[in-house]
Amino acid sequence: MTDLTFLRVNGDKLVDESGCAVRLAGVGLGGWMNMENFISGYPGNEEAIRRLMLDRMGEEAYTAFFDEYLDGFFDEPDAAFLASVGIDSVRIPFNYRHFESDARPFELKEEGFAHLDRVVSLLGRHGIRSILDLHALPGRQNQHWHSDNPTHVAEFWNHPHFQDRVVHLWEAIADRFKDRPEVAGYNPINEPADPSGEVLLPFYERLEKAVRAIDPRHILFLDGNRYSTDFSAFDRRAEPLPNAVYTAHDYALPGITSAAGYPGVTRGEYFDRSVVEQTFLRRTEYMRRTGTPIWIGEFGPVYTPDRSQDPWRLQLLRDQLEIYREHGASWALWTYKDIGLQGLVHAAPDSDYLELIRPELATKQRLGVDSWGGSDAGVRDILDPIEQVFNDEFPDFAPYPWGRQPHIAVLVRHILLAEPLAQRFADRFRGATPERARQLASAFRFGNAVKRGPLIDLLRAHLVES
Repeated sequence: MTDLTFLRVNGDKLVDESGCAVRLAGVGLGGWMNMENFISGYPGNEEAIRRLMLDRMGEEAYTAFFDEYLDGFFDEPDAAFLASVGIDSVRIPFNYRHFESDARPFELKEEGFAHLDRVVSLLGRHGIRSILDLHALPGRQNQHWHSDNPTHVAEFWNHPHFQDRVVHLWEAIADRFKDRPEVAGYNPINEPADPSGEVLLPFYERLEKAVRAIDPRHILFLDGNRYSTDFSAFDRRAEPLPNAVYTAHDYALPGITSAAGYPGVTRGEYFDRSVVEQTFLRRTEYMRRTGTPIWIGEFGPVYTPDRSQDPWRLQLLRDQLEIYREHGASWALWTYKDIGLQGLVHAAPDSDYLELIRPELATKQRLGVDSWGGSDAGVRDILDPIEQVFNDEFPDFAPYPWGRQPHIAVLVRHILLAEPLAQRFADRFRGATPERARQLASAFRFGNAVKRGPLIDLLRAHLVES
């Protein structure tokens, strides 16, 4: 391991043990220990697709597939590559299901810690720090697929049982990693969405005490409410929590929608660099007002299959990176690896895995089943009459977190249509031998993947300039 030291908060900066300021420049490892549909290719949520694949494949082939997936998705060549780009930190999302079962709550599974420890150690040997990110919580902390939510309800905020389990898990993680300087800190909840706004702060205060009793050194990276865009709940405290970084997510609208260009008009609003900066300033107002460090835990555009929009999407990313540098913000770009929508590297289009699931990928695209990177253009004949009924009958209905139209999209596109498509996806794996299963999952190994050259070049140039 290279000579990494513990980080801590010092005013509005992160500093190492010698007191030197550190500005983190990283990526997220989405899709590894927390699978996501647009990253891995399946429809719906992770628990459902795993259950269906186990049914179709049988235990031996299923285990072979996911052993290879977890080992190959991030390994030595990936860490070496990130170091060569100049990346100095990786946010590692993970699903609670790797550490405990709903059927046996509070009984922790060693294999989850082993997977996490392997990658933390790997990164540390290449001089890269880790931020440990609990991305999917028992009971689900938000209303969408990335918290492994098969519904649209975030029950975590309603049941002390789920909250107790998360505290217990973080106590165990803190005990495991308390003496590991290559860990920059803990990101206890990804994108919380507490509808009442009353539970988040008391839970953070409880969790902070529990973790600090075991590990007083590591930084806590605390996401704001409403998917890490709303920090009003923290104004109830006289002072920010000690040694804590409040983290914003900063997706720029032109980069995640079917915008025609940038600078330009997206959904009736003109976006240029000044507008992107104003959005950043609004989302980080709490940090700047309280004099705490800024860390953008997620951001970044998606890319279209024909690559014709890449130049302006990359310009948007370049503008964001320059804004973060000017304001001294650390960042973690979403995401490192996927099947082609957003990653620095992605599975090859002609891989056996993508060839196998290609019909379901086409159906996902046609029906807009994926929320991230999907379009509703092919299902407007379904959505238009439903939306009209709501406009006529329930014009004041504005459900948390994003309102009426996105709520309908979740229920129709991302749940109703995803459920039967997930069964059809799993059918593709029926009869696979363990050898075939391993070969399919190996599409995600670095040596079999394709690099997104212009994106990598942009990051490398920015990091050299920084």
